[in-house]
Amino acid sequence: MNRREFITLVGGAAAWPLTARAQQAERMRRIGVLMLYPENDPEGQLRATALRNGLQKRGWAIGGNVEIDFQWGFGDADWIRSAGAQLLRSAPDVILATGTPAARTMQQLTRTVPVIFIAGSDPVVDGLVMSLARPGGNLTGL
Repeated sequence: MNRREFITLVGGAAAWPLTARAQQAERMRRIGVLMLYPENDPEGQLRATALRNGLQKRGWAIGGNVEIDFQWGFGDADWIRSAGAQLLRSAPDVILATGTPAARTMQQLTRTVPVIFIAGSDPVVDGLVMSLARPGGNLTGL
């Protein structure tokens, strides 16, 4: 082996760690969903399917680079609080809260995890956001 072949071989081997690091999978993201519908409810399933499809259209692969943790059901304030706390234990990157009661509960439970809400009333009047243009805090939605 001549000198040039040796330098080429060693130089190529030195780049292997860089190549290996570049090919590592990106970190798994977690979305927590506080779905105020029973799991078998057609409207709830329609919303869950729309969420999955929307994520996939934007390049997210469920089970690949994103996991979705659903808390399904409908109950009193204690149940909603318990379900929200369960979602937070899974360390989500973001939470989707369906309904004003779910959004209000998540607002009380966390000030650091971003919460996107789908509410049927006025989020400013309900105290979820400061204004529509500048929500402030960690909640935003429609």
